[in-house]
Amino acid sequence: MSPPDAGSVPVPVPGPGSAPARPLFGGCWSCRLLSGAGLLMAAVWVYQGPRSAMKRGIPPSMGAIAQITLAAG
Repeated sequence: MSPPDAGSVPVPVPGPGSAPARPLFGGCWSCRLLSGAGLLMAAVWVYQGPRSAMKRGIPPSMGAIAQITLAAG
């Protein structure tokens, strides 16, 4: 028999009882939906501030325009 190559590295094979690796934050769809909805509601809340002032007839300032742009993005 010939000796194994010096450059070969044995590859570990998972046993029959080992579980597959889970993603870092899991695969929790309810968590994703809840946090996504929260992010959208925060954007709506940021957007409503300058919009309500503009509906009262106050001309928008540069800060209000930046706030609307941030909320839309």
